[in-house]
Amino acid sequence: MRGAGLALALQNKDVDLNGVILLSDILNWDFMPDDPQVNPGIDMPYIVALPTYAATAWYHSRIANRPADLQPFLKTVENFATTDYASALLKGSDLPADERQRIAERLSAYTGLPVAYLLKTNLRIEYGAFQKELLADQETTVGTLDTRFAGATLDPLAKVASYDPQSSAISAAYIAAFNGYTRGTLRYGAGIEFKSGIPIYSKWDYKHAPPGTDKALIALPNVLPDLAVAMKQNPDLKVMVNGGYFDVSTPYFEGVMEMRHLPIPANLRGNIEYRYYESGHMVYAHLPSLVALHDNVADFIRQTSGAR
Repeated sequence: MRGAGLALALQNKDVDLNGVILLSDILNWDFMPDDPQVNPGIDMPYIVALPTYAATAWYHSRIANRPADLQPFLKTVENFATTDYASALLKGSDLPADERQRIAERLSAYTGLPVAYLLKTNLRIEYGAFQKELLADQETTVGTLDTRFAGATLDPLAKVASYDPQSSAISAAYIAAFNGYTRGTLRYGAGIEFKSGIPIYSKWDYKHAPPGTDKALIALPNVLPDLAVAMKQNPDLKVMVNGGYFDVSTPYFEGVMEMRHLPIPANLRGNIEYRYYESGHMVYAHLPSLVALHDNVADFIRQTSGAR
């Protein structure tokens, strides 16, 4: 969301960008799968997260008659998510029992979760619960930032995952590498403690005044209008959307759906390109995806800069 907001902020200062590169993006926080159960009536998080649940179930072989190729399978799930599933969620408590059963069975086929469990969730799967339940019979929890990772479940009786196995697996390596680089190569940081994280998330001010308003809205932030205005005022601005299929924190299909709802004219739709990888939130943590991401970004920069 910072990238989209910055594009317009710079443009308002007479600095036009050639391109914006988004990686594991979130531009409209109403699409976020974080605690959607406390925002009833907003069902988009369940829709955009479903293809990632399916990708995860595919990776961990929890799907009957598992297809050989991931991408065609995800196209089928994306279609279901935006048609029958979305329609069922929209009906709320008016959803007939037989249709509710049918949707639960299809969800089970795509996610590997039991039908009975899905009925209990009211067909709405919170991502922390998915992490905890997918491999519950093995007392194993899958990752948040990258659901390919898995680790022992800390509390088998908990409703949602208690931690992120991906972060547990690789955070120490990143911190060690950072400390080694800053202290050993840059000769910086002697006597200073490096903190891998500080508790500021809950202190953020989420107020935002989108273009066309004169005050901050009482709502979750949404910078789609900012990016749209930047693209309308600068029709040469190109946008590259990157993401990982196994990222349940900012699901890849969230990026797709956000761009589908970006309020720009049809002639600017071609300014957006999508690149998705068989990796997680940190796409570069998977070596083949790192290589592909590097090449795709380099090509995007060459094309948008005019260099060949």
